[in-house]
Amino acid sequence: MTIYDSVKKSKLKFEPLEEGKVSLYVCGPTVYDDAHLGHAKSALVFDLLRRVLEAEGYDVLFARNITDIDDKIINKARELGISTTEIAERYTAAYHRDMEAIGVQKPTLEPKATESIDAMTQMIQHLIDKKHAYTISNGDIYFDTATDKNYLSLSNRQSSENQSRVEKISEKKNEADFALWKAVHDEGVAFDSPFGRGRPGWHLECSAMIERYVSSHSGAYAIDIHGGGADLLFPHHENEAAQTRCATNHELAKYWIHNGFVTIDGEKMSKSLGNSFFLKDALKAYDGEVLRFYLLSTHYRGDFNFNEEDLIAAKRRLDRLYRLKKRLFGLTVELVDTEFKASLLEALGDDLNVSRAYALIDELISGANEALDTNPKDKSYRQILLSALTTIETLFGFGRKNPFEYFQFGLDETTKAKIDDLIIQRTEAKKAKNFAASDAIRDELTTMGISIMDTVNGTFWEMRE
Repeated sequence: MTIYDSVKKSKLKFEPLEEGKVSLYVCGPTVYDDAHLGHAKSALVFDLLRRVLEAEGYDVLFARNITDIDDKIINKARELGISTTEIAERYTAAYHRDMEAIGVQKPTLEPKATESIDAMTQMIQHLIDKKHAYTISNGDIYFDTATDKNYLSLSNRQSSENQSRVEKISEKKNEADFALWKAVHDEGVAFDSPFGRGRPGWHLECSAMIERYVSSHSGAYAIDIHGGGADLLFPHHENEAAQTRCATNHELAKYWIHNGFVTIDGEKMSKSLGNSFFLKDALKAYDGEVLRFYLLSTHYRGDFNFNEEDLIAAKRRLDRLYRLKKRLFGLTVELVDTEFKASLLEALGDDLNVSRAYALIDELISGANEALDTNPKDKSYRQILLSALTTIETLFGFGRKNPFEYFQFGLDETTKAKIDDLIIQRTEAKKAKNFAASDAIRDELTTMGISIMDTVNGTFWEMRE
């Protein structure tokens, strides 16, 4: 398997630190608002990476943090007149719901910042002891970037490029120095520490949590892979890497992976531009699997231009997969290894080449429909086909639903209940051999835009396009 390393700027053969095991850490959300499509894209990319690594036989430890204390959370709590804990819990729950809706698997570990303060203060103390950090008059503690000879080696920036991205404090030794600890002298949100009451700097969180929860504490690297959006490469990941190497004498990650930006009709998603598209809104209009299929459809390193025309085209593409599932509905799968699985893993093993993988899925569907038209009773082929579809479900996380229920998306529960009731009435009418009543109910369903299919497993329905 090869992956593109953001630091070396080339595809590298993946060789884990420990044979058969992979440690993967991804920067999670700051929970002060609902997740947007950028969050969804990043979560899906690393969910796919995890699935591929597991399919390759690796035991994957996947960690994704929750930043549940931050100035943005404090400001939101002040704005709404509730506690930071309430804000964090509200949006953490919302994030989990949204991720579940698009099929993102739960992480192995999900450490929270507020539950890891001691790990952060320990790392700060190590940095102070090693002369990599200093305290200014108000009690804030800063990382001294001049003491790290490899600072900016991750992002390959020049020192003059980062001046506008960092806070300007007159007492800092260098403009690039960043806060490890922010002292709090009033009644604001703060935590007790050996340095006095305060809050950790944002960059510190992941470094400290990786050391506490994920690192093997041996060798040249803390973990195998660190990932996140391209916007995190600098300054967040740069500063994480600096803290870790200076506090622990090892590098943070062997491989760094970053996904591209999500844009809407060509503009970078940004709250300042007013075009942030919340995932919860997209989920009201489209099935979560449709969004998953669409957001994964282009290579993760490229920027993704979200537009509804392409989304509708992606839905039709996924519809073809579900229509094939309908043709096989009711069969019990007996898993067998297939050439298709090997081809799919070969494509995804090339730095998650989804374009090639999706093309293989399209080819499978077209070939399957032709074969089923020619010889619909070929049991051995149907088992091979079911195994291939199961591989798609496992690797990509779509195609998991009952094919009839998939085509019911968008109907409210009242309408669904009415349709279910009509189908029950029709079934009873057929049992009573009241075929006139049965046909009348079918006609009523047809008028409602509903197609029904009688199978050995019962009667199923779906909306017609």
